Amino acid sequence: MGTAVSAGERYAEVTELVRSEPGLVAIAVAVILGLLAIAYLVARWRRPKGKRFARLIGERDEIAILMHPNPDPDAMSAAMGVAALAEQFDTESTIQYAGQIRHQENRAFQTVLDLEFDPIDHVTDLAAEDVVLVDHNEPRGFTGADGVLPIAVVDHHPGDGTGEFFTDVRTDYGASASIIAEYFRDIGATPVPADRHASETRSKYTLPSAVATGLLCGILTDTNRLTIGATAADFDAAAYLYPGVDDDRLDRITNPAVDAEVLEVKARAIAGRKIRGSFAVCDVGSINNADAIPQAADELIRLEGVTAVVICGERDGTLHISGRSRDDRVHMGRALENAVEHVPNAGAGGHARMGGGTIQLQPGLPDGGETSPESQFSRESFTDRLFRSLAGDV
Repeated sequence: MGTAVSAGERYAEVTELVRSEPGLVAIAVAVILGLLAIAYLVARWRRPKGKRFARLIGERDEIAILMHPNPDPDAMSAAMGVAALAEQFDTESTIQYAGQIRHQENRAFQTVLDLEFDPIDHVTDLAAEDVVLVDHNEPRGFTGADGVLPIAVVDHHPGDGTGEFFTDVRTDYGASASIIAEYFRDIGATPVPADRHASETRSKYTLPSAVATGLLCGILTDTNRLTIGATAADFDAAAYLYPGVDDDRLDRITNPAVDAEVLEVKARAIAGRKIRGSFAVCDVGSINNADAIPQAADELIRLEGVTAVVICGERDGTLHISGRSRDDRVHMGRALENAVEHVPNAGAGGHARMGGGTIQLQPGLPDGGETSPESQFSRESFTDRLFRSLAGDV
């Protein structure tokens, strides 16, 4: 039988190896450290995105949560969710936006949930250096927006924008609210029913009823009540949120009084629509409420025999465009993007089922003079171009 090697003898052997082969030992140590580093990175990468996002937010003292211009329930609820996460990690937050909150459902959302948002016009208005973008992935709508580098981006729209430390853009999701709901689920947060207090739960993290209600509203709004563009993830998010939803508040948000002009614009769109095959296009003329345009599009797409529709209307020198599609041949976002491709001061895009855009009708010259002949825009010609774009001819 062999003689057992003592600990002292083993230590002496290792010491001698280190003295005689220092290079070999250094390589071995480097390999071990490298493997440990790789193992750490793999473990960190596999960590649920909600936990990674929460950790990033928790490392900041203060953040500015930036919604897209003229925010809708999906943007507002996503911002609410980020603010609620920040609060649970002792991070101060301010929700900000450019533009206006005009649509009656958007105004009801803010009023019913008693929310405070800070409007901004210039990059210096941002409440914190660390900015989180929700429901859009490139800052826009205020002076100096192109100079903002967000630390994080959470969105479901296509685009090239990224966050410095965190980017979560899921174009297959119907709403950004679904992504934020998933973050709460990732950290094990318990939705708190409207008639209970957070202290009554045993969970370390909670999802307040107002936030759950807002997130569900955001999902319902962006998926037309889970009927258009909704995925299994959106249904799962809705099911997770449901125990914390305040039914009364949700009803008050989703069924607000309808503005008289919205009904008028819908009527003008129906009466003045032009039809080519199964496509409908209508320029409703001058409007006071730009949010009436997407609502009119939602109405016309329901007409029998219509599979794709685009509505246009002008407010303060800007032509607002909104489109809807239930035709597999028409990707509405790309159709609108193609339609405005060569139009000066225009932009458009969106998803397969819905899209939107704007055209500045009277861009000023650098010297402040009258508009040039090259910048003149024909509404009638644009209507024809929209039809050709829907048909895939441009």
